[in-house]
Amino acid sequence: MTSIAVTGHANITEASKALIREALISRLGRYPASELTGMSCLAAGADRVFADAVLAVGGRLIAVIPSRDYRERMVDPRHADEFDRLCQSAGECTVMPYRRTTRAAYVAANRMLLGRAELLMAVWDGSDGGRGGTADVVATAQAYGLPVDIVWPAGAARESRALG
Repeated sequence: MTSIAVTGHANITEASKALIREALISRLGRYPASELTGMSCLAAGADRVFADAVLAVGGRLIAVIPSRDYRERMVDPRHADEFDRLCQSAGECTVMPYRRTTRAAYVAANRMLLGRAELLMAVWDGSDGGRGGTADVVATAQAYGLPVDIVWPAGAARESRALG
């Protein structure tokens, strides 16, 4: 079994999602579908694109939701159907023991993912996003000795400002 966690920018542009999805499918497709487990917090942007890519190649999805109020507070109502579909498609869905979505909840969820992963795929442009952001998760993975595969295809871009 190959367990791959994801971290990445929440604010990727709509045009970038197709580029990133294609790059992720290409990389995930290297693993036998029956042995692939992808783990994601299902945040907007990279996390959901990764989750879709895992399902597209026939892998098993594990969702780790940072807090009990995550869907209510953090999921844009326009994207609630996508979030719900991914949660329902997950073979396992764990909600972290935080009542409210905070940086601490994100950090704990990411540490859970890293603790279960054999590889981290980082949909990352190389910039620093602060505590709990993509750069922080990459640095934590590297400190754990976890291999990191950076995915940022040519033409990918981010919207102006957002967490991670």
